[in-house]
Amino acid sequence: MTYLIHGATGAQGSPVVSALLAAGAPVAAAVRDPSAYAGAATPVAVDLTSVESLTKAYEGLDGIFVHLTVGSPDMQRAQAEAVVAAVTAARPARVVVSTSGAQIEGAGSSPMDVLVRGLEATGVSLAVVAPRLYLENLLLPPVTAGVEQDGVLRYPIRGDYAVSWSSHLDVAVVVAHLLQDSSVTGVVGVGALPGLLGTDLAAGFAAHRGGDVRFEAQTPDGFAAVIEPLFGAEGAAPVVASYRWRATQESEVIDEATSAQTRLGLVPRTVEKWLADVNS
Repeated sequence: MTYLIHGATGAQGSPVVSALLAAGAPVAAAVRDPSAYAGAATPVAVDLTSVESLTKAYEGLDGIFVHLTVGSPDMQRAQAEAVVAAVTAARPARVVVSTSGAQIEGAGSSPMDVLVRGLEATGVSLAVVAPRLYLENLLLPPVTAGVEQDGVLRYPIRGDYAVSWSSHLDVAVVVAHLLQDSSVTGVVGVGALPGLLGTDLAAGFAAHRGGDVRFEAQTPDGFAAVIEPLFGAEGAAPVVASYRWRATQESEVIDEATSAQTRLGLVPRTVEKWLADVNS
């Protein structure tokens, strides 16, 4: 049973590869240049813009993990259409998608809607892993600098904004489970229940550090000022826009009925446990 992992060298795909290998499953890494791949999976050359390339890679597989790469909406839509066309042609046994925190709007025309609705139409067994915000966002240098220098966790969400935070490690555990168990289909939410407030995040950092850490709500514009030097204005723009959207919402908590806790019996790490794992 072979599983092909898109983004096998990235933040989402790499821990999925590790989780599957730890389970003794045969894993293939979908990469642009197999000669440059240094991981433990079997590298397979793919071009996300080529239906022919993807179809060849997907043939005979027991499972595929796919998520859209960071880029413009047009680029992501082209990727989504190529993946759907290749799955339609190759008919792998199972596909697991991560929304990467994007919303699925149903009848919308967003790249994620194109991907999920298109894959649903193929009739291939499908599970959609739906995280919200990633704890790894809190490792950005401007964020960690505030914790280390001032004992302040600054982040662009309101103090009363509850979020089902999760880590890439939590998502990987769920994805690996769903690839190997096709009995669960549809949406599986990943993240903390109940949702965590900023004070909960700060408490996790404090417990890990052994000192006081307090949470301070940051404005989206204030966040933009500190991340633009890292990502550039163009790269930071969609990130900042997402936090402006969050400022209009009451919360961002997954549905308990479709959560990994309920559907799979899998509970995400606490903030303190996540920090211990990523710093070990």
